[in-house]
Amino acid sequence: MQTRILVVDDEQDSCDVLEAALAGFGYDVTTFTSAPDALAEIENADFGAVLTDLGMAEMTGFNLCERILCARPDMPVIIVTGRGSLDSAVTAMRVGAFDFITKPVDATLLAKTVARAVQHRQVRELVKEQRSAVTVKSAGVLGESSAMKRVYDLVARVADSDISVLIHGETGTGKELVARSIHASGARRAGPFVAINCAAVPPALLESELFGHARGAFTDAKAQRTGLFLHANGGTLLLDEVGELPIEMQPKLLRALQERTVRPVGGECELPFDARILTATNRNLEQEVRERRFREDLYYRLNVVQIDIPPLRQRGRDALELAHHLLRNMAHGGRVPLTLSPSAADRLMAYEWPGNVRELENCIERAVALARYDQITVEDLPERMRGYRFHRAAMAEEPTDLVTVGEVERRHVLTVLSCLGGNKTLAAEKLGVDRRTLYRMLARYGLAEA
Repeated sequence: MQTRILVVDDEQDSCDVLEAALAGFGYDVTTFTSAPDALAEIENADFGAVLTDLGMAEMTGFNLCERILCARPDMPVIIVTGRGSLDSAVTAMRVGAFDFITKPVDATLLAKTVARAVQHRQVRELVKEQRSAVTVKSAGVLGESSAMKRVYDLVARVADSDISVLIHGETGTGKELVARSIHASGARRAGPFVAINCAAVPPALLESELFGHARGAFTDAKAQRTGLFLHANGGTLLLDEVGELPIEMQPKLLRALQERTVRPVGGECELPFDARILTATNRNLEQEVRERRFREDLYYRLNVVQIDIPPLRQRGRDALELAHHLLRNMAHGGRVPLTLSPSAADRLMAYEWPGNVRELENCIERAVALARYDQITVEDLPERMRGYRFHRAAMAEEPTDLVTVGEVERRHVLTVLSCLGGNKTLAAEKLGVDRRTLYRMLARYGLAEA
């Protein structure tokens, strides 16, 4: 994929010269003759580097550089000018520019400067991703599948900010571990990490648990109690199973998030809190909003960024990596960890894991307890796995179930969609087609709304 470069100069001829030079070196170039328009584009698109002219009418290159770095501190900015003075160069560095080159631009120097800027950004991103991956794994989230690498990337990108993150995934996928890794990777890592399962607290007590209560607020309130929002000051509060939040509690949570204050039950004043809010759910909150079980305004307040945790059945060989990790952790007293027999490993890979990582942990713990040798065999696995028969929905299920090529295609497309939770973008990527082609295929099957 070509690296995208943004060129900003209020003279179209200058834009054309830089575009032609950079395109000759293999870059995908976008040009703007308006600095405000370029800023708007940066909010919605990513670029490997930005080249901006210094002397523009609407906004100087220095001001544009400051605005870009405020919105996208990871994006290198190169200032291009016809006034090659020492003062200009010093000012360029002071406002955070990556480099400073003068007109007329030498094509070879331009190519080297842009290549260094792009490489600098790639190295910084790689270091950040690796640091985040280490933090995520130290929190217990393991896996090298492409699906998990997307999770690591999102964790790295949201960790340093205070934006609200909604972590979505099936039961047992490790949503709380991902929340802990976001906390541990971010600026609030020294503060407390506080978690509450909204489904586990009786609705009548949930408000008191979150916001606290004053003495005498209700019959059993014999002393003042500080709520979890205040306990999480300086750190992170995770609202797990937020989809189970009672509808009457939702406007109170929304107000707390908007005002950044809480009012204890029976209290007379608002108390400010300083905590990052993360939420997790296994429910489809968009569907909950459509069915009026979840407030739309609260949904958008919580879901600024959504991280989807893939189920274990979509993670390829991660099941084996996790199994080996669990076996190492379960080796006590200096014992050599048990290993998996090839047939047991095959069963782990073939099984669909409806209980996800939590089910895998249960399975390995059971197998370790029952193993008679230094290797776990199929006989040590639960009955549901020993008798499991892998279902290949796209193929004929019985010798008599002979189908056309078109039917095989239809079954395969629907199987991929099902495995990916109906996500058409990921399904198109896995099938090797673009989204428009996938929509045409679904329309052909009479499933345009699938």
